[in-house]
Amino acid sequence: MEEEFNEVEQVEENDSRIERDVILATRDELFAAKEELSFVKEELRKAKESSDNNLNKLKYMLADFDNYRKQMDKQVGSKIEENKAELMLRFLNIRDDYVRAVGIAKQSKAEPVVVEGLEGILKNFDHLLKSEGVIEIETIETPFDPNVHDAISFSYRDDLPESTVTDEIRKGYMLDNKVLRPSLVEISKKIVKNTVNDTGKAENGTEN
Repeated sequence: MEEEFNEVEQVEENDSRIERDVILATRDELFAAKEELSFVKEELRKAKESSDNNLNKLKYMLADFDNYRKQMDKQVGSKIEENKAELMLRFLNIRDDYVRAVGIAKQSKAEPVVVEGLEGILKNFDHLLKSEGVIEIETIETPFDPNVHDAISFSYRDDLPESTVTDEIRKGYMLDNKVLRPSLVEISKKIVKNTVNDTGKAENGTEN
């Protein structure tokens, strides 16, 4: 009986030892797992911080690239406008020469069919310029505007307000709401009259 009791006690003791070992092993595993989890969390935090930094850098790079692209587009657009303006100015110079040629043909009493043909070509010329956005600047009897007019002469006029355009020496044009070539114009000036007191004259004459 005593032997059986000892055996039972021995078994219980072994079970307690096993249970204790299991508990200790489990505790060690939990501790290791916590340490590993803490390590993983720290690595994740570092990775997220690095990712956020890289994302911000990428955003800055994209913003810089977008600004660069816009600047380049603006420069290209400006260069295209400059080249177009230069080309249109050349066309206008040719038009001026052509208008003079038409005038000479009329004065020399050339054949009507020839004059009509030349005027037809001039209309096509003007249509081309208009289709490219070239518009004539208004001049005659409009107020002088230094932004679009160049005054190169004047005339004394009492029937018009001061600085009114009285004549157009050379046509001016706008291109896309910008002055392509200012108009050369003549403007009005008021006649300055010296007034004399006739009554005073008469009185002075009587006294003499």
